[in-house]
Amino acid sequence: MNDRLAPSLDRAYIVSLLEKLLRTPSPSGFCMAVIDLVAEEAAKLGYTVERTPKGNGMIVIPGASDADPIGLTAHVDTLGAMVRSIKSDGSLRFTPIGGYAMQTVEGEYCLVHTRSGRTVEGTVLSTKPSVHVYSDARDWKREEANMMIRLDELTGSKEETEKLGIAPGDFISWDPRVRLLDNGWIKSRHLDDKASVAALFGVLEWLRREGRTPSRNVTIILSTYEEVGHGNAYVPPDITELIAVDMGAIGDDLSTTEKDVSICAKDSSGPYDYGMTTKLIELAKREGLPYAVDIYPFYGSDASAALRAGSNIRAALIGPGVHASHGMERTHADAVVNTAALLLAYIME
Repeated sequence: MNDRLAPSLDRAYIVSLLEKLLRTPSPSGFCMAVIDLVAEEAAKLGYTVERTPKGNGMIVIPGASDADPIGLTAHVDTLGAMVRSIKSDGSLRFTPIGGYAMQTVEGEYCLVHTRSGRTVEGTVLSTKPSVHVYSDARDWKREEANMMIRLDELTGSKEETEKLGIAPGDFISWDPRVRLLDNGWIKSRHLDDKASVAALFGVLEWLRREGRTPSRNVTIILSTYEEVGHGNAYVPPDITELIAVDMGAIGDDLSTTEKDVSICAKDSSGPYDYGMTTKLIELAKREGLPYAVDIYPFYGSDASAALRAGSNIRAALIGPGVHASHGMERTHADAVVNTAALLLAYIME
């Protein structure tokens, strides 16, 4: 940690809110409860969440100047699934929401959210789930057609499952398996991107507690469809700069670690704004924040979505380093707090 902005952020608040976010199911398109949660949390800090027609949440923070308003965006939606069909034995075939490898959810506990509001527990399995029964169980390809959800109800037929209220189109959320360790490690599904949402609320909490005002107007956008590519396709027309706050990928030739703030110079959508990226690097150095600059070849952000939709903006991408993205993820509280510190440095500059 450094002796500037990061220590003045409320680390315990950020981590506590992150746990609440992680434990609230929110696969893309099923984000009503998590938006309610962030709206309640914002209200405690004196801010209002405006909901857009597509379900995104927006928080406007008045600044000292209305010149060149800036947007900060993170997404509350996560990976998940939807019921594709009910099999003759009562189990479910599912279709993925978001891009993940099937082996990363095999054996996972899940909840099926029916349209009536009921939840039914289940487990994701291969259709050849036992090595005692199937000689090719180990080699069976993990793909959508070869996967199923076993429901924790007395059902052995399609008709019995239908009587539970389950139908095609019902959302499915994965058990996040949240663990907050005393040494600062945080491991859970869906750190992408709830760790960044918690960082943004760390910024809000600091501004309110310190009675400070950003140098210019700031709009925080909490998007609900990022994992399927169009979370932040709309940006308020007054915004000139947009920082996507999303997880930093780790692996291969990338230099980011789980304790760093990742600054992405380029992803699959192309390079981010030179001036903004340079300023973020300079501010990280000034604040003494551990950081890394990387290029992500298989990655797109809400800033990418905004640019593709025609927004006339400059854009940048930062976030806490997250290991095993779209799998069993892990980060460190330092990276989340330091991401908030870098955002604060940017908006107060």
